[in-house]
Amino acid sequence: MGKGGMSHGEGSKVEEENMAAWLVGLNTLKIQPFVLPSVGPHDVRVRMKAVGICGSDVHYLKTMRCADFVVKEPMVIGHECAGIIEEVGEEVKHLVVGDRVALEPGISCWRCNLCREGRYNLCPEMKFFATPPVHGSLANQVVHPADLCFKLPDNVSLEEGAMCEPLSVGVHACRRAEVGPETSVLVMGAGPIGLVTMLAARAFGVPRIVIVDVDENRLAVAKQLGADGIVQVTTNLEDVGSEVEQIQKTMGSNVDVTFDCAGFNKTMSTALAATRCGGKVCLVGMGHGIMTVPLTPAAAREVDVVGVFRYKNTWPLCFEFLTSGKIDVKPLITHRFGFSQKEVEDAFETSARGSNAIKVMFNL
Repeated sequence: MGKGGMSHGEGSKVEEENMAAWLVGLNTLKIQPFVLPSVGPHDVRVRMKAVGICGSDVHYLKTMRCADFVVKEPMVIGHECAGIIEEVGEEVKHLVVGDRVALEPGISCWRCNLCREGRYNLCPEMKFFATPPVHGSLANQVVHPADLCFKLPDNVSLEEGAMCEPLSVGVHACRRAEVGPETSVLVMGAGPIGLVTMLAARAFGVPRIVIVDVDENRLAVAKQLGADGIVQVTTNLEDVGSEVEQIQKTMGSNVDVTFDCAGFNKTMSTALAATRCGGKVCLVGMGHGIMTVPLTPAAAREVDVVGVFRYKNTWPLCFEFLTSGKIDVKPLITHRFGFSQKEVEDAFETSARGSNAIKVMFNL
């Protein structure tokens, strides 16, 4: 269990009054007490102010699992978050009470070879908010390592701070794919991750971006956010050939890099076929745990497939993009809710329903 807290145990009076949204069963969330651990010398206690709902949170609610992670006992949900520091450990020097911070939700071991190489996002001992059995951050307060709490610039709001978590996925994907001013980019999927990946690619200097989705409403949002071209597709594998032709026509040039932000057989098949010889396909989404895709033809064209898992060292760059105006995440926040039992239930139903909901945010 990570620093987030515990369901039972000793704690101060403040900790005993802390409340959180617990996933207690299939489609069942309950606001219940959440006892926090003591603040260690390198920790801080943060009062949550903004927490977003991620697709993984909805997966846990609807199926009690996400990929290989299975919820076996009640768990506090949520990991996209920002808040205000209320207590600092005795060894914490860079933060003080009252600072507004965005939290990076994963605590790695910092001892394994991957951590020592700087790829701490792949740490096998990672303790990540709301990833079983670690509790999340949809709570009044959490305790977290100070080094993973980043002080917000004055012109970045708490909601924008919470949005740095999904934005970090897009930033890390763009780094992995090495996109830049000479790269044309295709994005498969206009959901929250597809949209932040599109915004990140633009901030990295990509001159032309085409985005694809089955939902015309999300494509309209993508166009408003700056997509150069949009293509509405179907879920039928038989349509891949004709849709690739449409995508390439819309791009008007070769597709250098494709980000598959959905992760389905159809989207990955389309990505591999649409990307030019010698190009890259970056798999960001995890819709299907196992996919059947035409790798051999892609290999014959030397299309590289690059994996993405979470992120590393992204919060400072996210802040730079936000403060400079290169990225505006505010239009992605389409719905806001408070922190009552009914509002928590309504918020998750809104997020699960999709439609015109992109990012659902709690204001605590």
